[in-house]
Amino acid sequence: MWRHFASNALTMLVLIVFVAGGVILWAKNQYTQPGPLADAICLRVESGSKIPSVARQLNEEGAISNETIFKIGAEYSDSARSLKAGSFLLREGISMAEINAIITGSGRSTCGTEVNFRIGILRNQVVVSELDPETNRYVVRVSFDPAEDAVPTDYTEVRDDPDVRFRVTLAEGATSWQITEGLKAADFLDGEVAGVPVEGTLAPDSYEVASGTVRSALITQMSEAQKAILEEAWRNRAADLPYETIEEALIMASIVEKETGVPEERGQVASVFVNRLRQGIRLQTDPTVIYGITLGQGSLGRGLRQSELRRETPWNTYLIDALPPTPIANPGKASIEAALNPEETDYLFFVADGSGGHAFAKTLAEHNENVAKWRAIEAERSNN
Repeated sequence: MWRHFASNALTMLVLIVFVAGGVILWAKNQYTQPGPLADAICLRVESGSKIPSVARQLNEEGAISNETIFKIGAEYSDSARSLKAGSFLLREGISMAEINAIITGSGRSTCGTEVNFRIGILRNQVVVSELDPETNRYVVRVSFDPAEDAVPTDYTEVRDDPDVRFRVTLAEGATSWQITEGLKAADFLDGEVAGVPVEGTLAPDSYEVASGTVRSALITQMSEAQKAILEEAWRNRAADLPYETIEEALIMASIVEKETGVPEERGQVASVFVNRLRQGIRLQTDPTVIYGITLGQGSLGRGLRQSELRRETPWNTYLIDALPPTPIANPGKASIEAALNPEETDYLFFVADGSGGHAFAKTLAEHNENVAKWRAIEAERSNN
C-alpha cells in the first residue's frame, strides 16, 4: 500500500515538474518571440511609473500578449527597478524582451519631440519636430529664426519638457564666430563662451545634447571631433602634397569647402589649388578675399568689388603667393579628405557653369571660354 502511494506520488511529482517546465518554456517563448504590435508606436513612460502600470499600458496599446508574462520577465531579468521615464519608439512586432530592454536601458528618448538648433552660414534656425512612428520620420511642427522671428508658443511649450531631445547642427563652412554666436543664442544651453575658437577647428556635424549642456563643453566636443577627423585624414594623405603641416591642410580644406557645395566636385576643386601651389601660381579664390574683409563675422552679402580684390590683407590670394595664414571656415569631413586626397587632374582653373557646379579648365584659353559662357548665363538671367 505504502509503495503504491509513493509510486503514485512520484508519478504526480514528475508530471507536475514536466507541466511546470512546459509552462516556463511556453512563457519564455512568449516573452522573446515577436509580439502582436501591428504598427509602430511611441510609448510614453511617465516619471514615477512602475512595471505593472507600463504592462497595462502596453496591453492596451496591443504591444504585448500577456501582462503577467511581461511583468515576470522584467522581474526575472532584474531590470524592473531600472525603468526609465521618456518616449520610446516601439517598432511593429517587437518582442516583450526587446520592449523591456528599451524602457530600462539608457533612458534616452527615441521618439517624441526634438528641438534642432541649426547654425547656418546666412542664418540660424530652430526646428521643432515630432517623430511619426509609422514612417519613422520627423514631421516639422514649427521652425523660426531666433534672431528675427518671435518665439512661437509651440517652442516654449516643449522647451522645458524633460522628454524633449535637443540637437545642435553645424553647417559645413560656417565660421567659428558664426558658430559661437549661434551657441550663445541657443537658450537651452548653459554657461559662457570664453572666446571664439581657432578658425577651422570645429567639426560640422549634428550633436545631440541635453537641456542645460554647458556651451564650453560642447565646443570642446566639436573641437575633439574635428581633430580626430583631421588626424585620420592626415595619416591617410596622398604623397607629395604641397602642405608642410597639418594646419596647412586644414586651410586648404576650408577653401575647398567654401568654393563648392557640390560633393562630387570637391576632389576636382582641391586638385586645382594643389596644381596651382605646385606650379607657384596664386590661388586667386574669392572666398579668401571675403574672409579678409569680414574676418568670418557674418557674410559679405554682395559681390566683391574690384577695389576689394586689390586690397591687401593676409587672406587676399590674388596678391599673396601661397596659402592664407588661417582657415577661412570650418570644413566638413569630405572637404578635409578632398584636400588630403585630391583627384589627379591637370586643371588649373574653374568657374561657375550655371547649374550650381563648375566648369574646369586646363588652360587659360579654355577657362576664358568657360567664363564667357558663364557671363552669358548671368546676362540672360538678369534680363528675365
